[in-house]
Amino acid sequence: MSRPGERSPSGVADDLFRHEGARLVASLAAHLGTHRLQLAEDVVQEALVRALQTWPYRGIPENPAAWLTQAAKNLALDALRREQNWQRKEAQITAEQERWLTRDEPPDESEISDDTLRMLFVCFHPQLSIEAQLALALRTVCGLSPAEIGAAFLTSEAAIAKRLVRARQLIRDLRLPFAVPDASELPQRLDGVLAALYLLFNEGYKASSGDRLIRDELCHEAIRMMHLLAAHPVVSEPRTHALLALMCFNASRLTARTDDAGNLLRLHEQNRSSWDAGLIQQGARHLALAARGESISAFHLEAAIAASHCLAADDASTDWPRILSLYDHLITLASSSVIEMNRAVAVGRVHGPQQGLAALDAIKDRATLQAWHLYHAIRGTFTAQLGRTTEALAHFRQAGDIAQLPAERDFIARRVEELSGSVQKQDGPVDDSVAPSA
Repeated sequence: MSRPGERSPSGVADDLFRHEGARLVASLAAHLGTHRLQLAEDVVQEALVRALQTWPYRGIPENPAAWLTQAAKNLALDALRREQNWQRKEAQITAEQERWLTRDEPPDESEISDDTLRMLFVCFHPQLSIEAQLALALRTVCGLSPAEIGAAFLTSEAAIAKRLVRARQLIRDLRLPFAVPDASELPQRLDGVLAALYLLFNEGYKASSGDRLIRDELCHEAIRMMHLLAAHPVVSEPRTHALLALMCFNASRLTARTDDAGNLLRLHEQNRSSWDAGLIQQGARHLALAARGESISAFHLEAAIAASHCLAADDASTDWPRILSLYDHLITLASSSVIEMNRAVAVGRVHGPQQGLAALDAIKDRATLQAWHLYHAIRGTFTAQLGRTTEALAHFRQAGDIAQLPAERDFIARRVEELSGSVQKQDGPVDDSVAPSA
């Protein structure tokens, strides 16, 4: 039994698996081959089960992460030795895998030394569809759940689960071998890798489920791998620096997005003096590096929007006309319902709430936004600004019914309470703030 203040063995194992599980799966799969992704996942899961079974009796090992890694290696080694066909057809490969699995230190890779980053490039194999590539990368390498991946694509958990099953079946059928692409092939797979890291960061910046609004460990992991890409001579492309700039700008505000009680703070409510000046400087430096060449990506424009917020002295100084212009350009490059919704907020700040509502109504596929609480919160903010308090209340209540995170539900509940107090008063603008874009 754990003494007061001590972490229980099960708690240590759970935290370790949550933070290191995906990285360990990536490391194993990198050496076993992509057609053995399921084996890598299975042995990591089994290693965790063994930790939960043995640690309460034998105590937590001095290095829990090393224990889990070695247990998974041993389980993988046992599985390999049971496969008779490998002894005949791929004896040399198996011998090399056994040498790695029995070593304490990972091999030295000449080009991409980070196992997680290596596996990201492997996941974007040209024989897989773009959808399968992203789902596989986010699930197997980044450790996101099917529900979290579904939230990123505004689709269902079941649809992502089916996509993953099909991808793994195709990998088995084609027996796609593990191979880091040649240097000449890396740029062709870079867009997929950047998209995966972008979505990983977004899940950390605003979690789609759970108790925490922010999962900063995901943000920092995405930034870590982006720094590796930015330093790589082959994939240090302008769009790479642009995405890293975007992440740095947004990460600079992580600690300011909630107050001490965990309440969500909108952009204009945040204490700008608590923003991380070092990350803002990094963002500015990488945005300057992104200006090399003549190509402009969606990441360039999103980074420029984030820079407009981070570099403004205060909320009143924010250059909203420039932000709206950047959104107009972004839509021509990468139009989506989410981008158009964000543009509508900028329209409201520049031209007023009535025009903001019109911009929302003009979104062609806004049906995909109906299941997202932020869409209804934005409508509620615009209608409240127009003095249509009863209508605003309905929108915020709908947003509250949909919101998944406690911090979001609490924020919306406070807005409902504020608006409810004004229903009996003379109609008029209730709040001149934008929607809860934190």
